[in-house]
Amino acid sequence: MKQEYILEGLNCPNCAAKIEADVGKLPYVTAASLNLMKQTLTLETREDAFDAVERIVHRYEPDVKVRLKGGEQAPEQEFDVKKMLLRMALGAAVFAASILLGGKLPLYIIAYVILGYDVVLGAVKNIIKGHVFDENFLMSIATIGAFFIGEYPEAVGVMLFYRVGEYFEHRAVERSRKQIMEAVDLRPEVVHLVKGDDVTEIPAEAAEAGDLLLVRPGDRIPLDGIVVRGESRIDTAPITGEPVPVSVKPGDSVTSGCVNTTGQLTMKVEKVLSESMVTRILNSVENAAASKPKIDRFITRFARIYTPIVVALAALVAVVPSVITGEWNYWVYTALSFLVMSCPCALVLSVPLAFFSGIGAGSKKGILFKGGLSIEAMGKVKAVVMDKTGTVTKGEFKVQQIAG
Repeated sequence: MKQEYILEGLNCPNCAAKIEADVGKLPYVTAASLNLMKQTLTLETREDAFDAVERIVHRYEPDVKVRLKGGEQAPEQEFDVKKMLLRMALGAAVFAASILLGGKLPLYIIAYVILGYDVVLGAVKNIIKGHVFDENFLMSIATIGAFFIGEYPEAVGVMLFYRVGEYFEHRAVERSRKQIMEAVDLRPEVVHLVKGDDVTEIPAEAAEAGDLLLVRPGDRIPLDGIVVRGESRIDTAPITGEPVPVSVKPGDSVTSGCVNTTGQLTMKVEKVLSESMVTRILNSVENAAASKPKIDRFITRFARIYTPIVVALAALVAVVPSVITGEWNYWVYTALSFLVMSCPCALVLSVPLAFFSGIGAGSKKGILFKGGLSIEAMGKVKAVVMDKTGTVTKGEFKVQQIAG
């Protein structure tokens, strides 16, 4: 059976990749796909997986709320940006105070706790559950190790910048999600239902096949249907990209999302909102984030091997040169710096966030990508051939040069 879960408040591409991988390993799950833009997890499963999904999600994101799509909505638990900013500001203020007051250890500890208590707690919980090698573990080892060798400012500073990076990551995901939704959501909120001589405004999702709708000049065609009264010219550019309006008369089909430019029309609904073109376009772009390019899948697999190797190399850097030279403090510091720089977060984040942002930026300019695979393929394009003027131009010619 197919199950779809809403993961409210999930904004971390790195955690999303881990959740998808772990859910996909459940013995009764045959397929798992996590769409970060829609915050949905879709499963093909032989039995109900809610408890297992919730357990896996909370392993990586304790504050994310899991519910079945269509089920009762949980209280608002989305990523609290104001809370994070306040926490960063408070931690940074205490950090600055500790430096200005000559490096007071208690203030460094307070700043560290404010900024990173949940990172350390997450690392401990994951170790208990058998998931050792993740960014929480690396950040905890590196920063606590810095405390032990007396590098207090570095320990707090690393945690502060980790939080700043986490904030910008969230903002980047939210911005891309907003760009995509604003660019392609052509769905109407209401339609004008015609019954006899009366016209009433009803929610678009309440319109049924066979209903008659009034479309005034300047209105978008709300649903897919057929013109029954009136003549007009329809701007199909939002759907087809064609710059020249198309004439329509009774009996002609009209597509939702196009704009009625001149005359008043009465149309008969052929497809309800969930089946109309505007919804299909929105679903296509929303699902684009779930289409993972080859490089994304490679990076996700590589990170699972990469992290243990990094920890092992850091241990070697800390121990081997120290035994030879006796400079334990210097080489332990070097190993901890190596751990911070080698944190897999940036590696795993880089690809999905880049593609996700690309889909959002393209949507804002009217370019709809069907997924990361399409963007990846664009890198191999050597030439583009268009069939006619107006496909990528406005069809407005201008004199470029006069050769005398």
